Amino acid sequence: MAMKQILSPLPGTFYRKPAPDQPAFKSEGDSIAQGDVIGLVEVMKTFFEVKAEAAGKLKVFLVENEDPVTAGQPLADLED
Repeated sequence: MAMKQILSPLPGTFYRKPAPDQPAFKSEGDSIAQGDVIGLVEVMKTFFEVKAEAAGKLKVFLVENEDPVTAGQPLADLED
């Protein structure tokens, strides 16, 4: 199986949920389609969607909810 990664588009704080009282966008084991939102990166109170550039199955998140991230940092692994 080929592995792909979803990378952070910007430096900031990564969130797996749209709001604290809502479920995560995606969980490990979920099927992902190209363009699916897997989380948000917050930069100075502005939220940017993190979208999958390829389809696959979400194998593992490489960062935790509310972790600081850098631009280009791998956020999740996908497998075909």
